[in-house]
Amino acid sequence: MREIDLLLREFSKSKLTKLKKDELLTFEEVLSYDDQKLYDFIFKNHTLDNDTHENFINKFLKTFTKQGNF
Repeated sequence: MREIDLLLREFSKSKLTKLKKDELLTFEEVLSYDDQKLYDFIFKNHTLDNDTHENFINKFLKTFTKQGNF
């Protein structure tokens, strides 16, 4: 899905080097979701059934989109 690809690419370009080791590991796990599931969580507030992944996305990816980066 193009929207998720763009979001993840822009986030990676600007924030990847600023993540702590545990955050980077969580980001790698988040990348294992298919695009539709990520899209549904980020833009439609569907659950991923994983609090760690949801917290990471809420802290980093959702705020990244709200800051006008995407």
